[in-house]
Amino acid sequence: MITLHGIKNCDTVKKARNWLDEHSISYQFHDIRSDGLTEKMVEHWIKSVGWETVLNKRGTTWRKLALANQQSVSEANVTALLLEHPAMIKRPVLDIDGKITIGFKADHYRIIFDL
Repeated sequence: MITLHGIKNCDTVKKARNWLDEHSISYQFHDIRSDGLTEKMVEHWIKSVGWETVLNKRGTTWRKLALANQQSVSEANVTALLLEHPAMIKRPVLDIDGKITIGFKADHYRIIFDL
């Protein structure tokens, strides 16, 4: 099963969805804002690729976070932060039968899907 997790209005998520559609790859889209997140999901992503990869430090939500909060982020508390602020998750999160890939690059997706 292929699930693409993201936010529907995110440009990178739109690019990934378009790429999957153009290559006739069937997937389920899970909007992390409207469909929700669970602690189990976030912890699986972190365990799979590392919390530094899952946490998006380039976005507006991160930049608006108080400096003290930014400096105190660690593996121990990042799950709670991401559940509170889903926009801080780097997108999209591609889940193929439990194997996680973060972000979108067409060349990387070609390799993943052997195209």
